[in-house]
Amino acid sequence: MMQNDIAAASKVIADIKVGKDEWVPSEIVDALLDGENPIRVWRKHRGLTARALAQKTDLSAAYISELETGKKDGSISAIKSIANVLEIDLDDLV
Repeated sequence: MMQNDIAAASKVIADIKVGKDEWVPSEIVDALLDGENPIRVWRKHRGLTARALAQKTDLSAAYISELETGKKDGSISAIKSIANVLEIDLDDLV
C-alpha cells in the first residue's frame, strides 16, 4: 500500500514538473470547499480582473459578473472558454 502511495505521489510531482498539473494553494481549496464561486476563485488566483477575463474570453464583463454571482449558469461554450483562459479543466468550474 505504501509503495502505491509513493508511486502516486511521484507521478503527481512528475506531472507538475512538466506542466501537466499544478500545486493548488490551500486557500484556493478552502474557498472552493466553502462554496465560493469557482470562476471567481480561479480568476483571482490567476490574477485577473473580471474585465480582463471578459476580454480574454470575448464575453462581456456583465456576463462574467452574472456567472460569478450565480445569476446565470452560463452556456457550455462560455464555461469552456473561461476554463481555457484560466488554464483549468472544465470539471473545475461545474
